[in-house]
Amino acid sequence: MPRRIMFMQLKTGYDTDRGPSWIGWVDFSRTWGTAYFHGRTLRRAEGMFDANFYDVETDEEFWVSGPKRDRTDTRYGPTGPEIEPDAVAAYRAFLDGAPLPGRENG
Repeated sequence: MPRRIMFMQLKTGYDTDRGPSWIGWVDFSRTWGTAYFHGRTLRRAEGMFDANFYDVETDEEFWVSGPKRDRTDTRYGPTGPEIEPDAVAAYRAFLDGAPLPGRENG
């Protein structure tokens, strides 16, 4: 199962881009259509407003993307994302110029 450090933001229940966000490890299915994060199963979907995954149990919508080196992941949110403790070292290395784990070749 592919595993990547990703930016995640909860969209449901919050004004435009003001939901909580995280940078952490996300496991993906072989087809990249399902993501697993914080005990949630998220499915990729098209046609949602400002979201690209939804929780299969709660229907909550999420934005999932690779983190940005310039830290502009959260567009309008009042605070930056919470960095998951097990992702801190790899994320800091990425900010310092290293490729993200699993993305060394693009």
